[in-house]
Amino acid sequence: MSFAENLKQLRNEKQLSQEELAEMLDVSRQAVSKWEQGIGYPEVETLLLLSSKLNVSLDSLMTTKIAQESNVESKNVIGTITITSPFEHVIAVCHKVVASGKMSSGKSSPQYALFGTSEGKGMFGEEPTTFLGWYANENDISKEITEIHDAIVNGVTTYTLKHSVRTKRRFLGMKIELE
Repeated sequence: MSFAENLKQLRNEKQLSQEELAEMLDVSRQAVSKWEQGIGYPEVETLLLLSSKLNVSLDSLMTTKIAQESNVESKNVIGTITITSPFEHVIAVCHKVVASGKMSSGKSSPQYALFGTSEGKGMFGEEPTTFLGWYANENDISKEITEIHDAIVNGVTTYTLKHSVRTKRRFLGMKIELE
């Protein structure tokens, strides 16, 4: 399932209306509606709050069953590496990276997100998850994950994201910022 489908399913499981969820997140009901339709996408801070309020990990909110079930090595990579995200100004020690499912169909919006998880347990018992970067297309995020995998296999302890894109926030979403 996509982020939009995951969100709608989780909201329904928690027996929340779009209005109630919007109030919990301090956003408009229209924003929640757009997210569930796959038209818009919440800001990273709102994603973290959403994960907390619905008591689910970012992995379960963002990933798709297709990505999890596919036997494509590039979807999930396990190892330990310090990843630097130049556009998000993040440095994270990760033992796993996970790609989101496709989030948007707009050509000027990022299509995928990359998350890293750290060992240990977070507030709700899940592995702590760090947002690492936005990607314009599946090819770019697949290349990034492959390069991270190769770095881990070759014993490299640090990696700087090379294929992520700089984004600019816009009303109810993100836009890829051209250099």
